[in-house]
Amino acid sequence: MADTKEIITGEEKKSLSFVEQFVEEDLAEGKNGGRIQTRFPPEPNGYLHIGHAKAICMDFGVAEKYNGVCNLRFDDTNPTKENTEYVENILNDIKWLGFKWGNIYYASDYFDKLWDFAKWLIIKGRAYIDEQTSEQIAAQKGTPTTPGTPSPYRERPVEENMRLFEKMNTPEAEEGSMVLRAKLDMANPNMHFRDPIIYRIIHTSHHRTGTKWHAYPMYDFAHGQSDYFEGVTHSICTLEFVPHRPLYDLFVDYLCEKDGQNSYRPRQIEFNRLNLTYTMMSKRKLLALVEEGKVNGWDDPRMPTISGMRRRGYSPESIRNFIDSIGYTKFDALNDMALLEAAVRTDLNKRATRVSAVINPVKLVITNYPEGETEEMEAVNNPENETDGTHTITFSRNLWIERDDFMEDAPKKFFRLSVGKEVRLKNAYIIKCTGCVKDTEGNITEIHAEYDPISKSGMEGANRKVKGTLHWVSADSCLKAEVRVYDRLFTVENPSADERDFHELLNPDSLKTLDTCYVENYVGEKRPGDYLQFQRIGYFMLDPDTDKKGHLVFNKTVGLKDAWAKKSVK
Repeated sequence: MADTKEIITGEEKKSLSFVEQFVEEDLAEGKNGGRIQTRFPPEPNGYLHIGHAKAICMDFGVAEKYNGVCNLRFDDTNPTKENTEYVENILNDIKWLGFKWGNIYYASDYFDKLWDFAKWLIIKGRAYIDEQTSEQIAAQKGTPTTPGTPSPYRERPVEENMRLFEKMNTPEAEEGSMVLRAKLDMANPNMHFRDPIIYRIIHTSHHRTGTKWHAYPMYDFAHGQSDYFEGVTHSICTLEFVPHRPLYDLFVDYLCEKDGQNSYRPRQIEFNRLNLTYTMMSKRKLLALVEEGKVNGWDDPRMPTISGMRRRGYSPESIRNFIDSIGYTKFDALNDMALLEAAVRTDLNKRATRVSAVINPVKLVITNYPEGETEEMEAVNNPENETDGTHTITFSRNLWIERDDFMEDAPKKFFRLSVGKEVRLKNAYIIKCTGCVKDTEGNITEIHAEYDPISKSGMEGANRKVKGTLHWVSADSCLKAEVRVYDRLFTVENPSADERDFHELLNPDSLKTLDTCYVENYVGEKRPGDYLQFQRIGYFMLDPDTDKKGHLVFNKTVGLKDAWAKKSVK
C-alpha cells in the first residue's frame, strides 16, 4: 500500500501521496512564498528506464498539480560516461510520456560557481587536498561502528590547499594523484560525513565544456548546490539518498552562509524506487547488455527502457497509469511485471485498431466459393470506440487461418474448426469443414470447407448459432510479415538480488521470431506508433526495422490475457 491520506472536498475524494502531503504542508506554512519548483535530474550516461519514468511522473506531476515549475537538469559531472546521444533520447522520452519542462539546465552550467564555492570552503578551512590513493582513503573511512582515521593531509595550510586545487584543474595533473575532500567529521556514524571527496581529476573531454575543466565535482557536491542555484523548493529523489540528505543540507547551509541569506533552502524528500520482476534497472548492466550484443540496442523491446517499451508498443498513458496504481511509499518493493502488462492491456483495449493477422498459418480452401472471385467485408476498427469507424477486408476462396484453430479429430470442448463441424469466419460466413490434406509425414497442409452463402451478416442465415469464431486473412490478398514475440529478459524473479553474474540469469528464449506470418492489406497503411490488436492473438506494434528489412516487422506488445502467472522460465 502506498503512503497516502484521503482528503474529501464536497463530494470529491482524492488521495495524496506522502510527498504531496509534505508539499501541501509547506504551502500551508507559506514557505518559499508559496512557490513550488521541482526538478528532474537525469545523468546523461544511458537511456531512461521505467524507474526513471516513476521519478518523472512525481517531479513533473507535483509541479503541474500545484501550478509550479519542473526544471529538467542534466547532472553531467562525469564526462567519461556522458554524451549528447543520451541527452537527446532523454528529451524524447520525457516528451513522449507527455510532460513539459520549465527550463533545461545542466550541472555543467554551474561549474564556475561550484569551483568558487569549493575555494570558499578551502579558505574557511572546511576542505583540503588529499594526495592518498583511493584505496588508502577508503581504508581510513572506518566502518559504520568504527570511527575513521584522519588523513595525514587533513591539516594542510590553506595556501597550499589552494595552490594544489588550482593545479588539479590543469592538463599536467595526473588522474588519481589528488582529490579535494570536505573537512567534516571522521567519527560521524553517517559514513557520508567522513570527509567526503568533492572534486576529482578527469582528463576526458566534456560533451558541453570540452577541455576547459580537468577537475570535476562529485555528485554530492553538485546536486544540492544545483538545486540551490536554480531555486528548487522540493528536491524529490529515491530512498538511497536518505543517508545523503544531511550532507545535502549541510552544503546548502554553507552556501546560505556564503551568500549571507537565511530565507531559502530546498527540501529533499525521498520515495521508493520502481523495481519490476524479471527485470534489472542498473544502467551499468543495461549498457553491458547493449555493448555485448545481448540485446539489439537500448530500445530493444525486451529492455525496461522507455524507448524499448515505446518500440514494443506500450502507450505513455499505460505507463503513467501503472505508476499511479502502485503509488509512492517510503520502503522498496518488487512490483509484478503482470501489473504493468495489465495496465498496458487495459489502455490498448481502448485505443488499438482491430486487424486480422495469422502468425502460424495453414491454408483453408472454401471449395464451393467461386474461383477468382473476391468480396469486401466490413470490419469494425474498435468495438470500444464507435468513432474509430470501420475498414474492409478482402474475402476469397483461399484463406489463411491459425494452425491451432484446426483439429482433425477434436474433443467435445474444442470449439474451433474440425471435420464435420461449423464455425463462423469473423466478419464473413459460416463454414463447415469437409476434410483436410496431409503430406507424406502426416502434417496437415490444407483444410477444406464449404461456406453457407446466406450466413453473411445481414442475411437470413446469419443468426444461426455456432460455437466458434475464427479470424482469417485472404491468401490471395494479404501481406507477408515477420512477428517478434518476447518473453522476460531474465530467468529469475529478482535478478538484482541474485549473487550470480547477471549474464548467467539471461533468458535464452526471450525472443522468438516468426517469419511466415500474414496480415490483411489494411495493415500496410499503418506506421510505427499505431496501436494494433491482432484479433484473438494480442496487441502489436509495427517495428522501425520494417524500412530496413523491406517487409513488415511487428513486435508483440502483450497478449490478450495474463500469461505470466501460467508459466515458469526454467
